[in-house]
Amino acid sequence: MTVAISLDLRRSDRGPVTPGRVNIVSLALFAVPAIAGTVVAMRGGSAWWAVAGVAIGYVLAHAAVVVSQWERAVVLRLGRYVGLRGPGLFWIVPFVDKPSAYIDQRVVTTGFAAEQTLTADAVPVNVDAVLFWMVHDPEKAALEVQDYAQAVSWAAQTALRDIIGRTSLTDLLRGRERIEAELQHLIDARSTPWGATVQSVEMRDIVIPASLQDAMSREAQASREKQARVILGQAEVEIANSFEIASRTYRDNPTALQLRAMNILYEGIKEKGALMLVPSSAVESLGMGGLMGAASQLQRHAAAIPPPVIEGEPS
Repeated sequence: MTVAISLDLRRSDRGPVTPGRVNIVSLALFAVPAIAGTVVAMRGGSAWWAVAGVAIGYVLAHAAVVVSQWERAVVLRLGRYVGLRGPGLFWIVPFVDKPSAYIDQRVVTTGFAAEQTLTADAVPVNVDAVLFWMVHDPEKAALEVQDYAQAVSWAAQTALRDIIGRTSLTDLLRGRERIEAELQHLIDARSTPWGATVQSVEMRDIVIPASLQDAMSREAQASREKQARVILGQAEVEIANSFEIASRTYRDNPTALQLRAMNILYEGIKEKGALMLVPSSAVESLGMGGLMGAASQLQRHAAAIPPPVIEGEPS
């Protein structure tokens, strides 16, 4: 099974780094001796005063370190770990102590995607996901792994590949919450020894081939048509049962049957110009001949009576 994984990392996710940071305290510690030495040299003193001022300022500038509120500095003394420092201002021994890494303890979002990954039923899918994680132990993040951010990213990739490989397409589409929880547990188990913990994993999108989408659409349409026909058949059964109950009632009560027939006839001829076709057997069995004749006579009588003439109107 061939799997291609692509990873999209932000620039701030590159792991522990040791940039040359400049802060206002270091600038002040450098500027004061340097300016003082320069002033003494300019007032007639030796030029060595300026050199000495710059050297002293350079040394003092390396003694002050400022760390942001969300960071922790890992301090090494002659290569040996001595502890974490920060946040805020702290002091080190210049050229002996060294802030080897600044660990960001904010929540980090890492987007990753599994392209053309085969599911358990051999369907290629593209899955995009987002990982929300943070460093809970800066000491482990700095000492136990070379690049904790990259390690967490690779752990997320392999975990996503493993889960997709043993999950069918149907389960992948319908069981997102379960897969996300399983993915979070698997990544967290791998990243905890590195001092990182996973807060959540969100699957953004699952893309399947266009041909398979058409097939699934036709399958869903056929399933709905089948369900509609089943519902229609059940309705026909219920109607037939109702007619069976009504027939037993009319069989035992001829008067009710005649009243029902009269109601049907009335509903059919109450509209002007309506045409009612009644079987001859119904006329003989229900005695509807007289009723139909009377209804016809009433219609003719109503048609023969001219409308009343109101006095004062032109004829």
